[in-house]
Amino acid sequence: MSKKRKMYSVATVSAVTAAIVGVTGVSAETQIFKDVEESHPYYAGIQVLASAGIIEGFGDGTFKPDATITRGQAAKMIANVLKLDTGNVVNPGFTDVKEEHYYYSSVAALVSTGFIKGFADNTFRPNDTITHSQLLMIFENVASLVDLQEILKQVNIEVNPTKQLQRGELASVLAVVLTSSLPTPQPDPEVTPDPVPEQQIESDYTMSLMHFNDSHARVENFPKLMTAVNEVRKENPEALLLHAGDVFNGTLYFNEFHGKADLPFLNALKVDYFTLGNHEFDLGSSPEGHQALVDFIKGANFPVVSSNVDFSGDAKFTGLFSDLISSEPENGKIYSGIVKEINGEKVGIFGLTTAETESIASPGAVKFENYIEEAKKAVKAFEDKGVNKIIALTHIGFDDNALVDNDQELAKAVPGIDIIVGGHSHTRLDEPFIVDTNTVGEKKDATLIVQAYQYADYLGTLDVGFDEKGVVVAHNGKLLKIADYVDDAEGLKLLAPFKEKVDTISSIEIGVTLTEALVTPRSSEGVGISVRSSETALGNIITDGMLAKAKQFTKKNVIMALQNGGGIRAEIPAGNVTTGQVITVLPNGNTLALMDVTGAELKAAFEHSVKDAPKEHGGFLHIAGAKLEYDSSKEAGARVVSLKYFDEATKAYVDIKDNETYTVATNAFTAIGGDNYEVFKKAYAENRVTDLGLSDWENLKEQLLSLKEVKYTTEGRITDVAAPKTK
Repeated sequence: MSKKRKMYSVATVSAVTAAIVGVTGVSAETQIFKDVEESHPYYAGIQVLASAGIIEGFGDGTFKPDATITRGQAAKMIANVLKLDTGNVVNPGFTDVKEEHYYYSSVAALVSTGFIKGFADNTFRPNDTITHSQLLMIFENVASLVDLQEILKQVNIEVNPTKQLQRGELASVLAVVLTSSLPTPQPDPEVTPDPVPEQQIESDYTMSLMHFNDSHARVENFPKLMTAVNEVRKENPEALLLHAGDVFNGTLYFNEFHGKADLPFLNALKVDYFTLGNHEFDLGSSPEGHQALVDFIKGANFPVVSSNVDFSGDAKFTGLFSDLISSEPENGKIYSGIVKEINGEKVGIFGLTTAETESIASPGAVKFENYIEEAKKAVKAFEDKGVNKIIALTHIGFDDNALVDNDQELAKAVPGIDIIVGGHSHTRLDEPFIVDTNTVGEKKDATLIVQAYQYADYLGTLDVGFDEKGVVVAHNGKLLKIADYVDDAEGLKLLAPFKEKVDTISSIEIGVTLTEALVTPRSSEGVGISVRSSETALGNIITDGMLAKAKQFTKKNVIMALQNGGGIRAEIPAGNVTTGQVITVLPNGNTLALMDVTGAELKAAFEHSVKDAPKEHGGFLHIAGAKLEYDSSKEAGARVVSLKYFDEATKAYVDIKDNETYTVATNAFTAIGGDNYEVFKKAYAENRVTDLGLSDWENLKEQLLSLKEVKYTTEGRITDVAAPKTK
């Protein structure tokens, strides 16, 4: 059929709207959404879709045309416009879109027609946003029905591949589609093969590697991992073993040994190369700074690769780091990149760490440079040495925020990278993910992305075939489940002394018995209670302990305590509470800090805290000594309705005043601006933050011990006035 489309004129919109009015009874002149006036550039398209019943907007009467749109929202709108049968669909099998999911039928209908696909880890990610380039890719699959490029011109949308798609933009595009005479798409039985099919490797050169990431002090998995690695090496002695970062933090093994329990295993595994994760920088605000990381690197029987981390501001790393590509690296040193000869061919390996480290860890004077720019420098340096097979060992996330960094954007933006071995997002890629287009959708040589989930639960394996020009032409890749292997005898011997001490610490009862669990619930799609979007009993107990300790330790008028929900990592089950359980709740090694901030700054911080509510946000603040009311139906940044603190003098809650300065307690991570709290980052830069050096889990332990009665219910400290009222 012809791809030519009608012009998106006022007359066309009026005619289509008039036809719809005949069925719906909605006046074309009616302003359906209070935030979409006739002067808005997307008014006409939104009016058409609303009149047709395709879009409904939000409960507060808005459509939010300039907000970004999620994959789930887009799927529903596209399926409705294309008139797909959403009542009789085949389950696409996505792990995050079950049959009860709000967008399930729309997603399933689009998958069955072949218009959209999920991700290689068997997810659809309905809450992720969409870029312009991703919209183009979706409509490439509808090419026989719709000419998107022409539509975009008609509705005056200028394509920017990396720009997030707005709700109004998609509405305008779909309104044109709706005005066109389209046949109803039928399910497509064909499955499009991968551009680089998995096959028996037949190529000019084959390279093999093993990989794991985000092991997070799960030391007890290492003996089985040793068995798996040894079995792979029996078949392929030349296979590289790569770790994509985040050895530090996560269990009592880290709290007690700070990486010294992990290092003997990594050395015994004969890891070839390691890159730094964000959690490697968690101890930067401790009195010892990054000494534990320095000791870890010095003790490694392997080199570290890191291209975008600048260590020059921290004297502890002096002599450890070389901003060069080395062909003769030393163990226990950090290099921008390394050239290694494998089976007679030179291979380049370089490392990257997420720039988010500055806001989600405590790097101190360590700085992070632009990952795209540094990757391009590394690739050029390799190519100048005649190396045409290049591996990026990254800790930036498979699909993290594209505005910061992620592996897919790296693959699109930097030519010459053949393999990305990733971490940070804890993504389970059961087979390699292939990127063969650049940032503007043009074809490029394939880049393979692999990631092996988390906690050393899996060992990734990958065989890659290259042609004579160093281009990937074939691959085999899979994950080996570590639980299926027996423990290595030498590994158990290595583990024994560490495990004995950890078991002893973990099992010590603190003297508190719970009749109910103190839970840390999580929610889906912003439905229900979540430790990252709602007040919880455990969050209240943690912050009560922080506030009490801050007042006792400093004798200051500390009015409030704050704890980020993302830092509350586990529940405490019913029964006798142990030290190990308390530490597992707050495993990040944080300390108590005081901040002097104005009322206006506090309100700005709470605006950031509730910006995503009722959806989850790791920076959501639990509070003690204060009460917050907010309205989630309002635009982010204008949600705080009331913020009060308990005034000891009057024994009543009083309003926070913008121009007054208050002292509040929080953890050191939040106090330096973690979770992107810019107001706290500013306070820290202006020397308005004091780290008291008191352990957060010890504060929680003391608070539990001080309680005559543990309360398992919330107290109305945080209230969303827009939330449905319960009877």
